[in-house]
Amino acid sequence: MYNVKQEELTESIGRGGRILFMKIQNPHDKFFKETLGNVSTAKDFLTHYLPENIMSVIDVDTLDPQMDSFINVELEESFSDLLFKVDICNKEGYLYFLFEHKSYSDKGIAFQLLKYMVEIWEAKMNKEEAKELPIIIPLVIHHSRFNWRIPSNLGAMLDGYEDLPEELKIYVPNFDYLIYDLTTYDDEDIKGKAQTRILLTLFRDIFTKDKNELLQSILRSIHYLNELEDKQTGVEYFETMMRYIFSAAKDLTKKDVEKIIKKFEKTYPEGSEIAMTLADMWRDEGMQQGMQQGMQQGLEIGGTKALAKTAIRLLTKKFYTVPEEVKEGIFKLDTIALELLIDDIWDSQTVEDIKKYLQ
Repeated sequence: MYNVKQEELTESIGRGGRILFMKIQNPHDKFFKETLGNVSTAKDFLTHYLPENIMSVIDVDTLDPQMDSFINVELEESFSDLLFKVDICNKEGYLYFLFEHKSYSDKGIAFQLLKYMVEIWEAKMNKEEAKELPIIIPLVIHHSRFNWRIPSNLGAMLDGYEDLPEELKIYVPNFDYLIYDLTTYDDEDIKGKAQTRILLTLFRDIFTKDKNELLQSILRSIHYLNELEDKQTGVEYFETMMRYIFSAAKDLTKKDVEKIIKKFEKTYPEGSEIAMTLADMWRDEGMQQGMQQGMQQGLEIGGTKALAKTAIRLLTKKFYTVPEEVKEGIFKLDTIALELLIDDIWDSQTVEDIKKYLQ
């Protein structure tokens, strides 16, 4: 979940030690993983954006998210990744998403992908003692202020590769990767279900649009939420979306926020409690800092409950059963404790390890 630096946490404590606002570190990473890490959304993206010749050999119904990440600490500010196991030609294979949110196109990304794919293969050989290695299809999603301007293959990095005779190229490693340059997408190019379109729209516009254009994209994204049959899902995703916007967008004003709230309240009556709470908190706030503080307080009303449900779901997925007293304790935790708990789930050996957060 959130990676919180100590100084960010300290600065977010108001009078009485109450958490007023917490700036999300790496908001692009969080929004990417929370959205595309959902299997249903990942399937939707692949269905609409994978080339037909690849879709014809992939069984998206076998899509299985893996917990592995291959991004080192030095690159976390610029890259995120997701790994999915999936059947390719009726055999186990992988789709590797690399999300690039740097201010420029990285010429070394093909080599970076190669290193990550080798790490995946090494894990298969060392941990599972696999005799044959799985197919890995690499995909790169790019968003920044500038278009992607570099070739999408490893050979372009190798000096003299293109000058080699074809009969010699077979001895030199080379591969292509799929590149999705969101800066080139028009509204008509953005397809799929609500969450997919919201993700791609906001990633495209967060860097490239001015404040008024970005506001229109946010309002349009709220309209997309109305397509969801499960209204609670819509409310929860609105919270996810707003956390991203208020950590990544720079110039939105109190008036802009009021427009967003009114649009959400009109479009989504089911979320009126959250919308009204946000509106009340902002009505008397005259400064940007106060606006952000109110935003966090309002989101925590529904966000804490959603985080508690997420924690219980992840614990159940890992340990199969979760004692009722643990579930009850989780619902009593605040947002910060829940985020820390969720971060720790995959390193925990038993449910008992989680109880330290319930003290």
